[in-house]
Amino acid sequence: MPTYLDFEEPIRELYEQLDRAKDIEEKSKVDTSKTIEDLENKILDTKKEIYSGLSPWQRVQVSRHPDRPYTLDYIEHITDGDFIELHGDRNVKDDKAIVGGFGSINGKTYMFIGHQKGINTKMRQYRNFGMANPEGYRKAMRLMKLAEKFNKPVVTFIDTPGAYPGLEAEERGQGEAIARNLMEMTQLKVPVVCIVIGEGASGGALGIGIGDKVLMLENTWYSVISPESCSSILWRSWEQKEIAANALKLTAKDMLKNKLIDGIIKEPPGGAHSDRELVFGNVKKEIKKHIKALEGSSSEKRIEQRIEKFCSMGAYKEPAKKTKTTAKQ
Repeated sequence: MPTYLDFEEPIRELYEQLDRAKDIEEKSKVDTSKTIEDLENKILDTKKEIYSGLSPWQRVQVSRHPDRPYTLDYIEHITDGDFIELHGDRNVKDDKAIVGGFGSINGKTYMFIGHQKGINTKMRQYRNFGMANPEGYRKAMRLMKLAEKFNKPVVTFIDTPGAYPGLEAEERGQGEAIARNLMEMTQLKVPVVCIVIGEGASGGALGIGIGDKVLMLENTWYSVISPESCSSILWRSWEQKEIAANALKLTAKDMLKNKLIDGIIKEPPGGAHSDRELVFGNVKKEIKKHIKALEGSSSEKRIEQRIEKFCSMGAYKEPAKKTKTTAKQ
């Protein structure tokens, strides 16, 4: 059964009416084709109306939809069927929360790396809900260096609620692993395109998020902290998560407006899960377009522009100059 979010209740009711109309036609042989057509058009119009005015918190909900495609879904559908997954960081173990390997699009080889959450409860536990340990980020960097060695462009898919915050992760150097990735990714000699396909939370996202082009799907979010965690810090509960989502400016439109990303990839009305093939096609098109443009520049120029882009992010205010005062004699 499909999963509907709370604000999708009108869509769910229309789908129930559509199923009943189809059931009547099948069982009683009554022609309900006109009713079915009207309902299908009404569903599309309702989806467009609802999804054109989503709040930041509602977009966060869509980004977490259980039917939404994950990294391996994108890799499977945009490559030529020759993806070879590579494992391990050559130090501790193979982190299942991050996957990566070589694959080709129209005969051209890429290195694909991304967070993987899992499609059911058992797989989510296996993938640690997309929360990578240090060995996951070290595996990602090993694969990026391998791509650099063979002069293959890198594409990363970001979808994580954050890096794993457990004690063992900190003991193995979680902060150092992410920081090293930030430094190394700025200096990769090959083109790098990063795409937020779901959640983009904190350093867990940044660990594979430094690229020449950073893109976001329309119903995704990218922020230093999740709305729930922000609410729990400021208000000591999760009840203010909607207010926090508005204040964090975490949607794709906000990120583009603040010049923190380079583009937005359109999703169909209803989210990426409502028409997977369309989303896969849009993502594939964007990857090919940006990689082709980036390969027209030298590696030195790409690195210079990459560093400049990230160094110019943010805003600061010059401190007020102190005025000299003389003490009264």
